[in-house]
Amino acid sequence: MQISITFRHAESSESVKQHAIDKMQKLKKYFDGIVEGHVILTQEKIRYLAEVTLSTNGIRLAAKYEGGDFPTAIDGMVAKIERQLKRYKEKLKRHKPITNRERRTLRTSVYEYASFEEPSGPRVKETGHYDTHPKTIDEAVMELDLMDSDFLVFTDESGAVKVVYRREDGDYGLIEPE
Repeated sequence: MQISITFRHAESSESVKQHAIDKMQKLKKYFDGIVEGHVILTQEKIRYLAEVTLSTNGIRLAAKYEGGDFPTAIDGMVAKIERQLKRYKEKLKRHKPITNRERRTLRTSVYEYASFEEPSGPRVKETGHYDTHPKTIDEAVMELDLMDSDFLVFTDESGAVKVVYRREDGDYGLIEPE
């Protein structure tokens, strides 16, 4: 575990530094890989703050604690980060990948589900096909006038698909996909 310690507005003390390193080394049991930790110890008049940021394997954890002196603040900060690490480890333990047997059982139960046999709601009963050639919007409107339909799907000169439709007020609308 690589630990860096920074003092802000306080004199660097070897005993405080060693206390922080010892406490952080106890967190090593929660990690498998290389861990980088950055501890910031700040003194503001009568407040002592201890902050830590741990990063490893793509996760980043942070904790902050305020105490009456640096050792108290460090102990509280380590307790907070330890709770976060325990929660994270439990979350990893609860996550189990699905096995092949479970996958087959799940697939079978999905395919045997009744909604596949009798679909509810509207169904497509008829499909129409027709050839189209590129035309302008004016040509499409003229063709729609000649047809007994409320809409016309066509392609323009650039090959983009468009829809022209007859509105209730007698005018025409145009739908252009983006």
